[in-house]
Amino acid sequence: MEPLRVGVAGCASIALRRMLPAMAAAPRTEVVAIASRDGRRAERAARAFGCRPVTGYAALLELAEVEAVYVPLPLALHAEWTEAALRAGKHVLVEKPMTTDPARTRELLDLARRGGLVLMENVMFVHHRQHAVVRDLLGGGAIGEVRSLHAAFTVPERPDGDIRYERALGGGALWDVGVYPVRAALYLLGPELEVVGAHQRVAPGRVVDTSGAALLRSPKGVGVQVAYGLENFYTATYTVNGSEGRLTLDMAFTPPADRVPVIRVERPSGVEEMRLAPDDQVANTVAAFAEAVRTGAGSPDAEVCLRQAVLLDAIRRRAARR
Repeated sequence: MEPLRVGVAGCASIALRRMLPAMAAAPRTEVVAIASRDGRRAERAARAFGCRPVTGYAALLELAEVEAVYVPLPLALHAEWTEAALRAGKHVLVEKPMTTDPARTRELLDLARRGGLVLMENVMFVHHRQHAVVRDLLGGGAIGEVRSLHAAFTVPERPDGDIRYERALGGGALWDVGVYPVRAALYLLGPELEVVGAHQRVAPGRVVDTSGAALLRSPKGVGVQVAYGLENFYTATYTVNGSEGRLTLDMAFTPPADRVPVIRVERPSGVEEMRLAPDDQVANTVAAFAEAVRTGAGSPDAEVCLRQAVLLDAIRRRAARR
């Protein structure tokens, strides 16, 4: 399979620290260009990865050698440059969430489908094997019937000036970290969740939500509690309570590639800790994107991506009414 030739629109931290090294190391992808509005910044990044520097995102889309574009720009710019890349005939891997508007997300997914292009949202944790094992355990009745799910992703406060605190750039805790526990609920319980209630906090001196929580439910009556925040002790975990036991996974969303995952299952008979082989969710995500393009399989997880957008928007609206 010929490597997918990727251009990167922006020099965001996640691109430089995680995605670009993974793309450069992967046999199925080749980084051919890195673009920035600042030409010197593009040159520094391109030099580090042995590729072509480009000044301006529009110029990147004009390059014939670029087959696909990775978009790690601030959230407020996702829709604009994702659409531009699709209209230029490029496949797109865009940072999560794709947009802040379910209607706009649907438009972009429809545009990709009509053009025969892959549009994939970069939610990496779902590509880690530990979650597939959890889903298999739940499906096999390891804790009986599922009664509730508690999921949380919180991180310590960021420095002043961080783009996560900039309203104009699409900042806020819901968009930055709330997406993780919501997506985990969709992954484990299916797409038919609905939002029952939500709350958000805006810390003194901030203009965006800095933490929040929401209550969701499934058609079968499974309750889901999600918590998220940009001003908290680091937490990345979920617990599934069942009629006959409880399952817990820590370091659920951003595990290092060398971490040994541990799934803890508690039952009346005792506690079992299942240790899994380490897995690299970043490399797996890059491989999944390249495979979707090369096999013509279409946009992976398009429907769940759209459902996620609907739920995030519902949480935002519910929390704003309080």
